[in-house]
Amino acid sequence: MRAAVVTAPDVSPACADFPEPTVPPGHEPLHLVGAGLHNVVRGLASGQHYGRGQMTYPLVPGIDAVARTGDGRLVYTGYARPPFGTMAERLVAPFQAEVPAGADPLAIAAGMNPGLSGWVVLAARRKEVGALGTVLVLGATGTSGSLAVQGALALGAERVIAAGRDPEALERLRGAGATTVSLAQDGPDGLERALADAVAEAQPGLVLDYLWGPVAEAAFAVLGRSGEDTEADTAYAQIGSLAGLEASLPADLLRSRRIRITGSGVGSVSPEEMLAEAPEVMARFADGSLRVPYTAFPLSRIGEAWAHTGRSRAVVVPD
Repeated sequence: MRAAVVTAPDVSPACADFPEPTVPPGHEPLHLVGAGLHNVVRGLASGQHYGRGQMTYPLVPGIDAVARTGDGRLVYTGYARPPFGTMAERLVAPFQAEVPAGADPLAIAAGMNPGLSGWVVLAARRKEVGALGTVLVLGATGTSGSLAVQGALALGAERVIAAGRDPEALERLRGAGATTVSLAQDGPDGLERALADAVAEAQPGLVLDYLWGPVAEAAFAVLGRSGEDTEADTAYAQIGSLAGLEASLPADLLRSRRIRITGSGVGSVSPEEMLAEAPEVMARFADGSLRVPYTAFPLSRIGEAWAHTGRSRAVVVPD
């Protein structure tokens, strides 16, 4: 079969022949409709993602996809056993979830992975405390962060603060109902001032951080400014590290308020937990609550897809 094939960690994939996946008894191969080219896909293929394990080459990249069954149904699927990924004409994967009628299958392929990253945290928090109050999203102008803002609004958050650098994306999020904060500031003092002004009205009960690094340090400083606050209850979820892999956490923040800092990603959240939310997230794409721009690339142009940058998510489709 034809597939995107990565032959070494530092080599971009090329369209080439690859062996067919082994089909377990009682199953059938699925036929690719679209596979999202997410940041984690690049990271795993290059061996740079923490969840890479023992990567062997050659391999087919891709962790999830929308595919068609033999009887014509569209399903969201993924987590194929390496070296088989989802960017191939045919795939075998351990789970299937029906794509709802009316949903754009390529939007599902583009948005499920980044959308689930925030949705799982939001849904768990709402279940824990009964409602979402003020939610702060750091890195809100990226694909994952934007979907987290949309998800918080869809789940009924009282106030959503979207913090990011892209002014056009911030304007769109403001139009959707979020309070926006520009992080295009110089130095930690500028970041702190911007975030302090945004949270002055109400301290966030939930922070979704896609940035980490100095932005997280600025957020820690702002969260700790109110001093001792026995009523405050803040959950801080570290999801991405686009601004840096390390951040200094002040001891007085931990002592002065009830704050819980956790990570959310492969390993800290099980595939079963992620997949339990998949039907609801797909329904939100179908009804328009969640939206994601995408650009489709055929398998034969996988090199262009791999190099794609910008506001849209690359989706690999059959030729």
